[in-house]
Amino acid sequence: MEPEKDLNASLPRIIVVDDDTELLGMLRRYLGEHGFHVSAFTGADQLDRMLQREPYDVLILDVMMPGEDGLSICRRLRAQNHSIPILMLTARGDPIDRIVGLEMGSDDYLAKPFDPRELIARLHAILRRQKMQLNSVTWSCDDVIKFGPFSLNISRMQLERGDHVMALSSMELQLLKVFSANAHRPMSREHLLEKVKGREHESLDRSLDVQVLRLRRKIEDDPSEPKYIRTIWGVGYMFVPDSARD
Repeated sequence: MEPEKDLNASLPRIIVVDDDTELLGMLRRYLGEHGFHVSAFTGADQLDRMLQREPYDVLILDVMMPGEDGLSICRRLRAQNHSIPILMLTARGDPIDRIVGLEMGSDDYLAKPFDPRELIARLHAILRRQKMQLNSVTWSCDDVIKFGPFSLNISRMQLERGDHVMALSSMELQLLKVFSANAHRPMSREHLLEKVKGREHESLDRSLDVQVLRLRRKIEDDPSEPKYIRTIWGVGYMFVPDSARD
């Protein structure tokens, strides 16, 4: 039995929270058959206990649940500095649900009903992005990037302001890392999306603008007049870390 335990330990660890027990059973079986170690629960209490006990690679979180819903859970985890990637399951596929989920700090979304193969593809994309985050050599930037009162620690993948660690999602951290590696260089939305989401992103994906807005709210004194993440009209965005000295 020991070799099987070692094998499970090497599998990507997924935690699923949904009040639909039939869907939970299906996801546990399907994801298990496709190389994932899956823990499935119906509520936030069980989720919190498991996140305290064990590390997980991705959280799949249903939006519409009784009690504390998925959006509230996502917002609370981000406020507690949990950077685990979150994939939200929305019941309607309403664009408003997707935007709200991204603003709360989710990394991706999938509308119900969904093709399980698409879920597998999205999970692999999230895991690839996580691997990119851990591979600091991929990005030719210093271990610590300082701008204004902030310090972006590349090796620990966290943003600090003095002694305080900022609450950022994994997607926001990845985006800030890409920006820091390309300071003073205008970058198109398409190029940024490819860097943070890989080649599988959709051509009309507007999640980047939501993530940029979230970052601005956290690091800019006035998000409507940003100093660090500037909009380059007709191009995209440019990161200016030394703007305070301009």
